[in-house]
Amino acid sequence: MSVREYLREKAAESRHDEMSAYLMFIAGSVLFIGGVLETLFVAETVDWILFIPIGFTTTPGCILGLALTLSGLALMIFGLMAGTYFSRDRAWYMRELQNSDFIGRSTVERKKKRAQTARLKAAKPSISKP
Repeated sequence: MSVREYLREKAAESRHDEMSAYLMFIAGSVLFIGGVLETLFVAETVDWILFIPIGFTTTPGCILGLALTLSGLALMIFGLMAGTYFSRDRAWYMRELQNSDFIGRSTVERKKKRAQTARLKAAKPSISKP
């Protein structure tokens, strides 16, 4: 396996991981909104801590709403952090792939120039003095 193939494979893997992380963010936002709505519909009185509603009743709906809200918030935060990490990772692999292609192209261009100069020297008639 060459370096280019390895870098392409790792870039594709990072792209897949980035997409999975953003899907995790979407799932977290759905859970968060579901938990907020559950808490607002079930609880008689709602206390807010920042933007998280907390119902202090003993009904299972309030506990479920709090669990959904907190797990959704955790998934959203982790999804964004993982998505950013994999995006930067993929950008690094793509930059390295571009640099390896540039090095490969420059060596091919040097070989072509050497071949052209060798052909020109061979084709150039030499003038000899009698």
